Amino acid sequence: MSAATTTPATAPAVGAATHRVTFPRLLRSERIKLFTVRSTTWTLGTFFVGFVGLALLISLAFANASDEGVDPGIGPVAALAVLQPVVQLAQVAVVVLGALAITSEYSTGMIRASLAAAPRRLGVLWAKAIVVWVVVFVVSAVAVGIAMSLQRLLFDSKGLSVDLGDSQIQRALLGTALYLATIALLAFALGALLRHSAATLGIALAVLIVLPIVFSAIPWDPLHTMFPYLPNVAGTQIMATDAQIEFSNAASEELQGLSAWGGFAVLWAYVVVLLGAAAIQLKRRDA
Repeated sequence: MSAATTTPATAPAVGAATHRVTFPRLLRSERIKLFTVRSTTWTLGTFFVGFVGLALLISLAFANASDEGVDPGIGPVAALAVLQPVVQLAQVAVVVLGALAITSEYSTGMIRASLAAAPRRLGVLWAKAIVVWVVVFVVSAVAVGIAMSLQRLLFDSKGLSVDLGDSQIQRALLGTALYLATIALLAFALGALLRHSAATLGIALAVLIVLPIVFSAIPWDPLHTMFPYLPNVAGTQIMATDAQIEFSNAASEELQGLSAWGGFAVLWAYVVVLLGAAAIQLKRRDA
């Protein structure tokens, strides 16, 4: 008589089903992760309020100046001139956001969990980059739209005409949001390469604020030749009309600017190089 051998049935493990990691899921994960960090909300809020508020104050100064005999035809010039100092300050906020979106994960070690969940490491990097760019672009576009709408009300009350339907002005306004989003992405790419918050912010702000002053102030031709190719100098060309670019180039023979889209392409070249270097490092080096 043979003993019957019984094999216990294996119960299916609860929750054993796994979800395949897809790029849309990575995008959703990175969006949620970005907004769960309190500093993101504060930075975006500060940027938005500061952008609209400062633009309104400068617009008010232009509008009040019209009472002292300013040519009513200066409206379009003033409309875009208002954005220049606003963007110079606002870019600091988006640089901080872009940098911390990646460096904070390295400082806390959270990046290891992100990479463990996505075997293909580069997908995480691309998803983070896209989320940062889109978020900053959307917030910037809304801020520009509100600021210009309020500005138009002020200018209309003073008899200053601004045609927001003009294609050149529309491109300059869209270019403002494009520039800020791409500068944030530049800071993100630098942060992905350096993996250190202080170093990233220090270098990014030095390049955006200090270098243009140094290059334009020192009377040395090689610096003047390189000046138009600095990231923010080239990138902000898209915020100007063709007429403004021509006038600026005619006013200074030493500091010649690039075309609007040519300058923006130079800014993107910096982003591509830094992101490419960060991607190579991510594949070869542990987080």
